[in-house]
Order: sequence, then C-alpha cells, then structure tokens
Amino acid sequence: MDEIINRVANSALEVFDLEDYYPVGTRTQIDLAQWLLEGFLLKEKDFREALKNHDWSQYQNHFVAIHCSTDAIVPAWATILVTTYLTPFAKKVVLGTIADLNTALYQEILPTLDYAVYLDKPVIIKGCSKKPVPESAYIMAVQQLQPFAKSIMYGEACSAVPLYKKGK
Repeated sequence: MDEIINRVANSALEVFDLEDYYPVGTRTQIDLAQWLLEGFLLKEKDFREALKNHDWSQYQNHFVAIHCSTDAIVPAWATILVTTYLTPFAKKVVLGTIADLNTALYQEILPTLDYAVYLDKPVIIKGCSKKPVPESAYIMAVQQLQPFAKSIMYGEACSAVPLYKKGK
C-alpha cells in the first residue's frame, strides 16, 4: 500500500481562522422595551427611575448590545443614558444586536494583526467555525489579507472557493 501523504500540510497554504481571534467573554443583549410603557412609550421620569434601580453590576466584563425589540421610537439620549450606566461594568457597549456587537469587536481586532506572515503566500480563510463569527468579519479579513497574499480562498482545503489571485 502507498503511504498517505497530507499534501495540504506540506503545502505553502496558510490558514486564516477568524475563530482564533474571537474575543472570549459573555455577550449580552439589553432590550430597551423592558423599560418602556407597554414596550412602546418612553416616559422619561419612569425610564430614569427604572435605570437607577437596575442592577448594572450583572454586566461586569460583558460585551453588551443595546437594542429595542419593539417598533418604539426611542430618542438617542435614552440609549446614551443606558450606556452611562453600563460603562463602569461592561467591556464594550454597542447599539444593535449581538451580530452588530461581534462585528464591532472584529473591527477593533483585525486591523491590529500582523499580516506580513501571509506575504506572497496562498491563504485560505477558514469557513467553518463553532463560534458565531459574523459574515462581516470575513469581508474585513479579505480586505486586510489582499495586499499581502498571493491568493485567497475561502472554505476548507478540500473544497476551497477561489476569491483572489494577485496579478503577475
């Protein structure tokens, strides 16, 4: 029998796995509707009182996304006020969903990486992940990798989709 050779392991192919840069920490979504009258009406006095009485320490070291699950028209100052209560406890606060939060985290991380290790090499951006890596992170990654990589593919080595090849 012939020996099985792992050609992927022996190739110059570099794997870029966004999961490696997924920030560890609890993600929490706060729904402003809980503090609105019937989920729709913001009464300033009641809103401020509810925020004052809320236990903000429960968000210690959390990544927090603030959103409103109803179609209420929430003034900008309301989310800003919530942020003032979260700031002493949360690692990061964004307006939006957990997906928006993950996008914001990758927007901070990806520009700080050293992409020089991928210079003139074929790169595959790993497609499968166990963590909720947002699609926007893949878009950011390809923008960072493209000036360095010889070629960029997406997926797994056995079924990669070509995305980019540097001209000669």
